[in-house]
Amino acid sequence: MTAIATATAISLSHPFSLCRSTKSYTRKFVKGSFGVFAVYGEEGGGMPDKKNSWLTLFNVEDPRTKVPQSKGKFLDANQALEVARCDLQYCDWRARQDVLTIMLLHEKVVEVLNPLARDCKSIGTMKKELAELQDELSQAHNQVHISEARVSAALDKLAYMEELVNDRLLQERSTAESDCSSSSASTSTGLLDTVKSKQPRRTLNVSGPVQDYSSRLKNFWYPVAFSADLNDDTMLPIDCFEEPWVIFRGSDGKPGCVRNTCAHRACPLDLGSVKEGRIQCPYHGWEYSTDGKCEKMPSTKFLNVKIKSLSCFEQEGMIWIWPGNDPPAATLPSLLPPSGFQIHAEIVMELPVEHGLLLDNLLDLAHAPFTHTSTFAKGWSVPSLVKFLTPASGLEGYWDPYPIDMEFRPPCIVLSTIGISKPGKLEGQNTKQCSTHLHQLHVCLPASRNKTRLLYRMSLDFAPLLKHIPFMQYVWRHFAEQVLNEDLRLVLGQQDRMLNGANIWNLPVSYDKLGVRYRIWRDAVDSGAKQLPFSK
Repeated sequence: MTAIATATAISLSHPFSLCRSTKSYTRKFVKGSFGVFAVYGEEGGGMPDKKNSWLTLFNVEDPRTKVPQSKGKFLDANQALEVARCDLQYCDWRARQDVLTIMLLHEKVVEVLNPLARDCKSIGTMKKELAELQDELSQAHNQVHISEARVSAALDKLAYMEELVNDRLLQERSTAESDCSSSSASTSTGLLDTVKSKQPRRTLNVSGPVQDYSSRLKNFWYPVAFSADLNDDTMLPIDCFEEPWVIFRGSDGKPGCVRNTCAHRACPLDLGSVKEGRIQCPYHGWEYSTDGKCEKMPSTKFLNVKIKSLSCFEQEGMIWIWPGNDPPAATLPSLLPPSGFQIHAEIVMELPVEHGLLLDNLLDLAHAPFTHTSTFAKGWSVPSLVKFLTPASGLEGYWDPYPIDMEFRPPCIVLSTIGISKPGKLEGQNTKQCSTHLHQLHVCLPASRNKTRLLYRMSLDFAPLLKHIPFMQYVWRHFAEQVLNEDLRLVLGQQDRMLNGANIWNLPVSYDKLGVRYRIWRDAVDSGAKQLPFSK
């Protein structure tokens, strides 16, 4: 939902007219990270003229004063539902304040652009004021998006709490009726079974040997390398979906991807060299261009020979390929870190594990205080409850109580933004309330049924001088390998059990939500569903 849609939704229940007050101005107060605007009229600091009926829509009391004082108490289902409803009221209040901020900024822009004002101000002053207003307007829009996300999460939370309350009431009713008579007890039990049968538990079965990859899973753009790792005279051999490929730059500097097998005697081409934009086989010197055509055959009559090539594209510091048979999609997704971040490390690793198992691990944060006790989660306390809050139809969300936003982006990409201020000890805060952040990109390329090519990119919105320290790349790689090794011993154990028939998704719980959604998406791709779940 956009900011305009939010304002429209509010106006449906509270119609108002956008009439502008005369000579009103705003004063900005800051509390925490939210901007709150007080509006003063012409006559000495009161509220604007009541004729501006739309202002009354936003004159809503802060609902936080009515929140039940329940910290540290054990809540029953009804009390928990009331707390959830208060959360939703707060999100509504925040959204109204954000929309009001944008409307007042709009009035101020109109005032600055007024012809009379232009007569009294220099062009430089006008440009400066407009730049400041644009910055404030951008911040207000960002705040609206945050409020929209909170409203969505609160709605999910409220629906979940209502479901718990309904189940609790149904159980209490069945217990009370069982005290009256055995027949009524059997009836209520039957009713409870009926309700439960309408909402069957999601079951997943990921067990046994890894099956051949579906051809449908190949019909996506896959990032396979970082641009910085591919020079004009070098090549990168990779495996993708059980097939060997080699990437190199042509004479025009653009990357190409061809099968890593010479058409003559099946010699691996990556054992050769790149000469004038062509890859030369080390056996008999046959040379191939980036589209797979053989353009040189020393010591023999030239033949019309071509090896298989893939669509290959370079964007934003990454090289992508399209391994599927369908025509490539017209556009590639952007994987750049958010604005304000600088890239500090780009690391590539080959891991002896199936890529789906690695994605399961990356999409799970609840294991951190138990698995990563020697690295980033050292000293983390174990919370009583870990939740992943996400929209009803989405593959992204945020962790509670950890200040971490996370997204699975098809087909094999995990993006996360982590608040760095005492991570793991920030209960009640989110990434927006942290002053410093770490952004991570993980790409899990399915090299084969038991091997993954992992591309890792780390970005920070602080300490920009770190990237200029010599050998810092090796420090980041050492730390990344330490973290990964803590996971790898567990995932390899899972893989061994899975290959012998154990179901690694035998009993999903609430904090497995994002991993479960990935598996549902993956099953839909493999089965050839026309509409993939959780698609935007």
